[in-house]
Amino acid sequence: MFDKILFPVDGSPESRNAVESVIDLVKLHKAKLTIVSVVETVTEGEAPGQRNSPEAIAKLLDGVKDLFAQQDIMVETIEREGNPSFVICDVADEIEADLIVMGGSGSVMPEEGSRESVASRTIGLSPCPVLVIP
Repeated sequence: MFDKILFPVDGSPESRNAVESVIDLVKLHKAKLTIVSVVETVTEGEAPGQRNSPEAIAKLLDGVKDLFAQQDIMVETIEREGNPSFVICDVADEIEADLIVMGGSGSVMPEEGSRESVASRTIGLSPCPVLVIP
């Protein structure tokens, strides 16, 4: 049913909490796993956060890849820059993902005066089902 699973990671507690569910789903469905992490685009004059630097993202992806390797799960990792929700959905479309599994809250992005979680925004934009792990 789920041949290709996309797992966006950002180093948040919510993302870490989703790891066990991703492991279970990948093993159950014998799915190919792709992990994506997004370096958020920083507006001019704004300093990037420590967690958002390309170096931090590369280190995060290496750590997550090692974690899955311990479970005998091979992964492809993708690092992109941009708006997290849009990038996640673009990658899901590119790899023809059957499912996106992500943590419940993660970071929050402002838009036109409102605040909406990356997970909420991803659900609205996704080309495939999204499983949000609280």
